[in-house]
Amino acid sequence: MEENSVLTTLKILIIGESGVGKSSLLLRFANDTFDPEISATIGVDFKVKEIDNHGNKIKLAIWDTAGQERFRTLTPSYYRGGQGAILVYDVTSRESFQKIEDWLTELETYSTNPDIKKILVGNKCDMEGERMVSRDEGKNFARRHQMMFIEASAKTKEGVQTAFEELVEKIMLTPSLWESTSRMQVTKVTDSSGQSSGGGYCCYG
Repeated sequence: MEENSVLTTLKILIIGESGVGKSSLLLRFANDTFDPEISATIGVDFKVKEIDNHGNKIKLAIWDTAGQERFRTLTPSYYRGGQGAILVYDVTSRESFQKIEDWLTELETYSTNPDIKKILVGNKCDMEGERMVSRDEGKNFARRHQMMFIEASAKTKEGVQTAFEELVEKIMLTPSLWESTSRMQVTKVTDSSGQSSGGGYCCYG
Protein backbone atom coordinates (compact mmCIF):
# COMPACT_ATOMS: atom_id res chain seq x y z
CA MET A 1 0.00 0.00 0.00
CA GLU A 2 1.31 3.42 -0.86
CA GLU A 3 2.08 5.68 2.05
CA ASN A 4 -0.52 8.28 1.14
CA SER A 5 -3.29 5.92 0.02
CA VAL A 6 -4.96 6.03 3.42
CA LEU A 7 -7.90 8.41 3.36
CA THR A 8 -7.72 9.58 6.95
CA THR A 9 -5.72 9.10 10.12
CA LEU A 10 -7.61 9.54 13.37
CA LYS A 11 -6.22 10.11 16.84
CA ILE A 12 -8.12 8.10 19.46
CA LEU A 13 -7.56 8.49 23.20
CA ILE A 14 -8.22 5.82 25.81
CA ILE A 15 -8.62 7.35 29.27
CA GLY A 16 -9.73 6.24 32.71
CA GLU A 17 -8.37 5.12 36.05
CA SER A 18 -5.42 2.76 36.42
CA GLY A 19 -6.44 -0.89 36.46
CA VAL A 20 -9.71 -0.59 34.54
CA GLY A 21 -8.26 -2.46 31.55
CA LYS A 22 -7.43 0.32 29.08
CA SER A 23 -4.28 -1.42 27.86
CA SER A 24 -6.09 -4.76 27.66
CA LEU A 25 -8.81 -3.22 25.49
CA LEU A 26 -6.16 -1.72 23.21
CA LEU A 27 -4.24 -5.00 22.99
CA ARG A 28 -7.42 -6.93 22.20
CA PHE A 29 -8.47 -4.47 19.48
CA ALA A 30 -5.04 -3.96 17.90
CA ASN A 31 -3.57 -7.47 18.19
CA ASP A 32 -6.54 -9.66 19.17
CA THR A 33 -4.66 -10.92 22.22
CA PHE A 34 -5.28 -10.85 25.97
CA ASP A 35 -2.60 -10.87 28.66
CA PRO A 36 -3.97 -11.24 32.22
CA GLU A 37 -0.55 -10.25 33.58
CA ILE A 38 -0.25 -7.02 31.57
CA SER A 39 1.60 -4.34 33.52
CA ALA A 40 0.39 -0.82 34.16
CA THR A 41 1.14 1.70 31.42
CA ILE A 42 3.95 4.09 32.27
CA GLY A 43 3.27 7.43 30.63
CA VAL A 44 1.68 6.66 27.26
CA ASP A 45 1.42 3.59 25.03
CA PHE A 46 0.67 3.89 21.33
CA LYS A 47 -0.59 1.51 18.69
CA VAL A 48 -1.67 1.84 15.06
CA LYS A 49 -4.57 -0.12 13.58
CA GLU A 50 -6.06 0.19 10.11
CA ILE A 51 -9.75 -0.49 9.61
CA ASP A 52 -12.26 -0.29 6.79
CA ASN A 53 -15.14 2.17 7.09
CA HIS A 54 -17.66 1.74 4.27
CA GLY A 55 -14.86 1.06 1.80
CA ASN A 56 -12.59 3.82 3.09
CA LYS A 57 -9.29 2.95 4.73
CA ILE A 58 -9.00 4.60 8.14
CA LYS A 59 -5.78 4.49 10.12
CA LEU A 60 -6.26 4.78 13.87
CA ALA A 61 -3.47 6.11 16.04
CA ILE A 62 -4.59 4.98 19.49
CA TRP A 63 -3.06 6.55 22.60
CA ASP A 64 -3.38 4.71 25.90
CA THR A 65 -2.73 7.22 28.66
CA ALA A 66 -1.57 6.14 32.10
CA GLY A 67 -4.30 6.35 34.73
CA GLN A 68 -1.98 6.84 37.70
CA GLU A 69 -2.22 10.25 39.29
CA ARG A 70 1.55 10.74 39.28
CA PHE A 71 1.66 10.57 35.49
CA ARG A 72 -1.24 12.98 35.00
CA THR A 73 1.13 15.84 34.19
CA LEU A 74 2.30 13.89 31.12
CA THR A 75 -1.11 13.71 29.53
CA PRO A 76 -2.33 17.22 28.54
CA SER A 77 -0.30 17.34 25.31
CA TYR A 78 -1.70 13.97 24.27
CA TYR A 79 -5.24 15.31 24.24
CA ARG A 80 -4.26 17.77 21.52
CA GLY A 81 -5.79 16.92 18.16
CA GLY A 82 -7.76 13.93 19.44
CA GLN A 83 -10.88 13.26 17.38
CA GLY A 84 -12.28 10.50 19.56
CA ALA A 85 -12.07 9.40 23.18
CA ILE A 86 -12.86 6.09 24.86
CA LEU A 87 -13.59 6.61 28.56
CA VAL A 88 -13.17 3.33 30.42
CA TYR A 89 -14.34 2.18 33.83
CA ASP A 90 -14.37 -1.24 35.47
CA VAL A 91 -17.90 -2.56 36.13
CA THR A 92 -16.55 -4.24 39.29
CA SER A 93 -15.22 -0.93 40.67
CA ARG A 94 -17.66 1.81 41.62
CA GLU A 95 -14.77 4.18 42.31
CA SER A 96 -13.51 3.88 38.73
CA PHE A 97 -17.03 4.71 37.50
CA GLN A 98 -17.29 7.74 39.78
CA LYS A 99 -13.92 8.99 38.52
CA ILE A 100 -15.21 9.18 34.93
CA GLU A 101 -16.62 12.61 35.78
CA ASP A 102 -13.06 13.83 36.51
CA TRP A 103 -11.75 12.35 33.27
CA LEU A 104 -14.51 14.07 31.32
CA THR A 105 -13.54 17.37 32.91
CA GLU A 106 -9.90 16.83 31.99
CA LEU A 107 -10.85 15.90 28.44
CA GLU A 108 -12.94 19.04 28.05
CA THR A 109 -10.14 21.14 29.54
CA TYR A 110 -7.34 19.93 27.26
CA SER A 111 -9.10 18.81 24.08
CA THR A 112 -8.50 21.05 21.08
CA ASN A 113 -11.48 19.64 19.17
CA PRO A 114 -14.81 20.92 20.55
CA ASP A 115 -16.64 18.27 18.48
CA ILE A 116 -14.57 15.35 19.82
CA LYS A 117 -16.67 12.17 19.94
CA LYS A 118 -16.83 10.10 23.11
CA ILE A 119 -17.86 6.60 24.05
CA LEU A 120 -18.18 5.28 27.60
CA VAL A 121 -17.01 1.69 27.97
CA GLY A 122 -17.80 -0.46 31.01
CA ASN A 123 -15.00 -3.03 30.88
CA LYS A 124 -14.84 -6.50 32.52
CA CYS A 125 -18.52 -7.26 31.91
CA ASP A 126 -17.55 -10.95 31.96
CA MET A 127 -17.11 -10.65 35.76
CA GLU A 128 -20.85 -10.58 36.43
CA GLY A 129 -20.54 -12.01 39.91
CA GLU A 130 -18.37 -9.09 41.03
CA ARG A 131 -20.35 -6.34 39.31
CA MET A 132 -20.71 -3.07 41.26
CA VAL A 133 -22.04 -0.82 38.48
CA SER A 134 -25.21 -1.77 36.61
CA ARG A 135 -25.55 -1.50 32.86
CA ASP A 136 -28.37 1.02 33.33
CA GLU A 137 -26.15 3.26 35.47
CA GLY A 138 -23.53 3.36 32.74
CA LYS A 139 -26.12 3.95 30.05
CA ASN A 140 -27.78 6.79 31.99
CA PHE A 141 -24.46 8.48 32.74
CA ALA A 142 -23.50 8.33 29.07
CA ARG A 143 -26.86 9.75 28.02
CA ARG A 144 -26.52 12.69 30.43
CA HIS A 145 -23.12 13.53 28.98
CA GLN A 146 -24.09 12.92 25.35
CA MET A 147 -21.77 9.96 24.91
CA MET A 148 -22.26 6.58 23.32
CA PHE A 149 -22.18 3.60 25.69
CA ILE A 150 -21.23 -0.05 25.55
CA GLU A 151 -20.13 -2.73 27.97
CA ALA A 152 -17.14 -4.80 26.92
CA SER A 153 -14.71 -7.48 27.99
CA ALA A 154 -11.11 -7.43 26.82
CA LYS A 155 -10.88 -11.02 28.06
CA THR A 156 -13.77 -12.47 26.02
CA LYS A 157 -13.63 -9.88 23.17
CA GLU A 158 -17.27 -8.90 23.75
CA GLY A 159 -17.99 -5.33 22.63
CA VAL A 160 -14.36 -4.37 21.99
CA GLN A 161 -14.45 -4.16 18.19
CA THR A 162 -17.89 -2.55 18.31
CA ALA A 163 -16.72 0.19 20.69
CA PHE A 164 -13.92 1.31 18.35
CA GLU A 165 -16.00 0.95 15.19
CA GLU A 166 -18.95 2.95 16.56
CA LEU A 167 -16.61 5.71 17.70
CA VAL A 168 -14.98 5.87 14.27
CA GLU A 169 -18.41 5.90 12.63
CA LYS A 170 -19.44 8.94 14.71
CA ILE A 171 -16.21 10.75 13.88
CA MET A 172 -16.62 10.11 10.16
CA LEU A 173 -20.14 11.54 10.33
CA THR A 174 -18.58 14.79 11.61
CA PRO A 175 -16.45 16.14 8.72
CA SER A 176 -15.10 19.01 10.83
CA LEU A 177 -13.12 16.43 12.81
CA TRP A 178 -11.31 14.73 9.97
CA GLU A 179 -11.44 16.72 6.72
CA SER A 180 -8.38 18.82 7.51
CA THR A 181 -6.32 15.79 8.58
CA SER A 182 -7.14 13.86 5.41
CA ARG A 183 -5.47 16.60 3.39
CA MET A 184 -2.31 16.69 5.48
CA GLN A 185 0.90 14.87 4.58
CA VAL A 186 1.00 11.74 6.70
CA THR A 187 4.15 11.47 8.79
CA LYS A 188 5.83 8.21 9.65
CA VAL A 189 5.69 7.29 13.32
CA THR A 190 6.74 4.28 15.33
CA ASP A 191 4.22 2.38 17.42
CA SER A 192 4.90 0.77 20.79
CA SER A 193 6.25 -2.41 19.16
CA GLY A 194 9.03 -0.38 17.57
CA GLN A 195 7.73 -0.89 14.05
CA SER A 196 7.11 1.93 11.64
CA SER A 197 3.44 2.40 11.00
CA GLY A 198 4.24 3.29 7.41
CA GLY A 199 2.40 6.56 7.61
CA GLY A 200 0.57 7.02 10.85
CA TYR A 201 -0.40 9.92 13.03
CA CYS A 202 2.24 12.24 14.38
CA CYS A 203 1.20 15.56 15.78
CA TYR A 204 -1.81 17.43 14.49
CA GLY A 205 -1.59 20.76 16.28
